[in-house]
Amino acid sequence: MRNILFSAAALLAGSTLVGSANSAELPKGAAHNIVLVHGAFVDQTSWQPVADILTKKGYNVTLVENPLTSLNADVDATKQALAKQAGKTVLVGHSWGGVVITQAGDDPKVSALVYVSAFAPDVGESLASLSKAGPPTEGGNAIHPDAKGNLYIDPKVFPSAVAADLPPEIAEHLANAQIPLGLAAFEAPVTIAAWRDKPTFDVITTKDKVIAPDAQKSFAARMKAQTTEVAGSHASLVVHAKEVAEVIAKATLAK
Repeated sequence: MRNILFSAAALLAGSTLVGSANSAELPKGAAHNIVLVHGAFVDQTSWQPVADILTKKGYNVTLVENPLTSLNADVDATKQALAKQAGKTVLVGHSWGGVVITQAGDDPKVSALVYVSAFAPDVGESLASLSKAGPPTEGGNAIHPDAKGNLYIDPKVFPSAVAADLPPEIAEHLANAQIPLGLAAFEAPVTIAAWRDKPTFDVITTKDKVIAPDAQKSFAARMKAQTTEVAGSHASLVVHAKEVAEVIAKATLAK
């Protein structure tokens, strides 16, 4: 999985992958720290192109390796990452990661939240309830349990539903190397809605076949988020890394 996503990052971003932050001068008053939480079925390297751009700008970027086994486990991994940050931090979630940052984002270090092609539940809502309530999608309809009850997207549907704007060979590799999402994560309701008390930004992907664009717009409206629309698939954090990074950089200036 890691090598596949690194290949995608290098191909689409055309850049050297993330290392330590350089000496670039950040805008006055900006949060220096950015924590990125990945979605279901992939790992933290899905954020690599965005992380590389932000690191080159001088931000301290952390990729959370959330295990995808339960909401509590993913929130705990995110809180561990937040505990290591010194000062204001922007917390970012993609897809399922939006559920995680909604729960974990009440940390006092978090100065803003950014949702990217993401679910954004309110208190008492779960990924399961949001999926049932929203418009059906090709990707959503292709989610099935494996022999252990964990969830994955039908590999035959994954390329067109999740990553239509990635090169076919990369999309197919990702489809066959999925990290399942635990059923417990899918069904767990959040008990905190951090977006109610934090400046919030939302990147809406208008060609998304996993989370319907109309559902994303509904989440953004409820959160009163500052929105940016990108004409891309659910994999826009890779394909449109520059636009996503620009929104995150903007969020570092939120008051």
